[in-house]
Amino acid sequence: MCGAWWPRTDDLAAELTALTDVFDASRGLVTRIASHRGSWREEPAALPVNGRTVAATWYASGLDPHTIRLFSYGVGRWDLLVVPPGSGTDTAARLMIAAADPALRLTGTALMATEDAP
Repeated sequence: MCGAWWPRTDDLAAELTALTDVFDASRGLVTRIASHRGSWREEPAALPVNGRTVAATWYASGLDPHTIRLFSYGVGRWDLLVVPPGSGTDTAARLMIAAADPALRLTGTALMATEDAP
């Protein structure tokens, strides 16, 4: 995990611009995303972002259901935990801190399980 993202809704088309704005400025232009099939309300093949199109790929397996992968042409890729939109502030904060901790090296599903543990 390279970090986390806490979208406020399950509408990827509406939420993606804010995320790519941050990455475009600091990590390079986001050209493509990948996510697990069924993770978002809609699964378009292309998403309009700031006057350009970001390609989207949807996986039935091989990509954690709680992860979004961002690709920046020629720069690299980043896997982010997607904090569920309905999460409370305290839960989101804990998940985002844990996702950014390189010592943990947990998948998105494993991070989400830590919140569900008693």
